[in-house]
Amino acid sequence: MAHTNDHPGERAAQDPIRLIGIRDTALSVDEVFRLVGDESAGGIALFVGTVRNHDSGADVDALGYSCHPSAEAEMRRVAEKVVADYPVRALAAVHRVGDLRVGDLAVVVAVACPHRGEAFEACRKLIDDLKHEVPIWKHQKFSDGTEEWVGAC
Repeated sequence: MAHTNDHPGERAAQDPIRLIGIRDTALSVDEVFRLVGDESAGGIALFVGTVRNHDSGADVDALGYSCHPSAEAEMRRVAEKVVADYPVRALAAVHRVGDLRVGDLAVVVAVACPHRGEAFEACRKLIDDLKHEVPIWKHQKFSDGTEEWVGAC
């Protein structure tokens, strides 16, 4: 049977962007997952970025994220582009700022689409563009006493 878009469930929701946020409090995978639930979506792809204990061969003790005041608006712009380019039914993205420890959640994004392939592609595009285009910076402190700033864009 040929795939058609005639079923009402195949049409996009009024506003598929359910959450865009920069937060100085702990992030919740459950919250993001819940927000992208949609009856017309057969696939939800979720990406969780965590603070790892090393970078470029050096041990990371701590890090902090800071952002430009335009960061949330830039996140929305990136999300709107993903919604325009993929059959997104629901999308959510939150990024942490402030001081984080190893294991903490730094970013959580999720995309719901009718099919798994497009959900994976849209989610990857969302996180990749967020990392490259949104003005969020990471300040890493290494166990040898050195520090490094890493820019998102």
